[in-house]
Amino acid sequence: AAPPPPPTVPPAEPGQPARPVAGDATGWSMEERLYNQVWGMFEDLARTTAAYRSAADFAESRMDKELEQVLSDPRSRIGGQGDAVREAARARYAQLVAQAQEALDRDLAQLAAEADVVEPALPPAYARWDSPAWHAYRVPMEIPMALRLGDLHLPEADRIRIPMLVRLPLERGLWIDSGPAGSSDGSFTDSHAMSRLALETAVAHAARLLAVYPAGEFTVHVIDPAGSGAQPLAPLVQTGVLAAPPALGAAGVADVLGRLTQRVDLVQMAVRGGAADSLPPGFDTSQQLVIVNDFPHGFDDRAVNQLRYLADEGPAFGVHLMMVADREQSSGYGPLLDPLWRSLLRLTPVADDHLADPWVGHAWTYEPSLVPPGSLILQQVLSQVATARTKFS
Repeated sequence: AAPPPPPTVPPAEPGQPARPVAGDATGWSMEERLYNQVWGMFEDLARTTAAYRSAADFAESRMDKELEQVLSDPRSRIGGQGDAVREAARARYAQLVAQAQEALDRDLAQLAAEADVVEPALPPAYARWDSPAWHAYRVPMEIPMALRLGDLHLPEADRIRIPMLVRLPLERGLWIDSGPAGSSDGSFTDSHAMSRLALETAVAHAARLLAVYPAGEFTVHVIDPAGSGAQPLAPLVQTGVLAAPPALGAAGVADVLGRLTQRVDLVQMAVRGGAADSLPPGFDTSQQLVIVNDFPHGFDDRAVNQLRYLADEGPAFGVHLMMVADREQSSGYGPLLDPLWRSLLRLTPVADDHLADPWVGHAWTYEPSLVPPGSLILQQVLSQVATARTKFS
């Protein structure tokens, strides 16, 4: 079928840029158009910021070179000639930076206007938790293209937030880093608070995954060996959307990881043997996610090896990993776990500038997609998911 026609773009006033419209990118559906439009905004902001930084760096290096020439020329010390040259160099620098800033401001204004129309048009899978799209939520019939994990922004354009969208099904596991983190004012969040924030972030991501998949097509397991995550996990437990209560202790760790490892082995053999339709009757074909809290507590060497196996092989065969962990707490394993951490997409429960774009490599500040304080939208959405799963089964 031919793609639907793009939205009608209102004519621009003479001398003004065209007014942005949500969904005016290419694509076979509005969802794909919005996905491509968000990525276009991401690339545009990366490149326009790179142009500004390059121009500012050039202006500074040019001024430094001119000032160095003045200092190295003995004649510049006579009659104030050097002062005039220095003033001229600084004036040229200010002019170049002002021109670069003017171009940046123009591009940012256009991007901000586009963000203002795109954000309200995003479907639940792409939308913030405070979006009206979630209040009109219904359990979907189809899997979306992508999922929002948070927002990205740069210091030159702090007002513009680019949705961080990742394709579904997930190609990599997620690592919610509960390690120490500093803020811009120099303060630090203590380890207990970071652990709680990290697990709350994991719960928000897991709830979104449950909500955007059709009923019965996404299953979540939780490993909480010490039982320390009872409060943050409450929305998942109380609404009944988990496959089973959170697994406790070393026995719980071994049980969940053993079953999921066997599942990956079974599906892997069936797919590679060209017999994907010969899985046992009643086999649960839904995508599986296991949330691991408080690693490495409760993990022996066998469990660690199973975890590494799931991180490497699981995503291709429908088993996904979400780690909530402080890497330093597993430092006793030495380099053994380095491949595990590298295989996971690191996210943080607080704003942190650790993600790079694929075009120019800026350090983007990532902010997780969290439920607003006091909002009940998470419980409401998960209750609908649980109801739909009951009807489905």
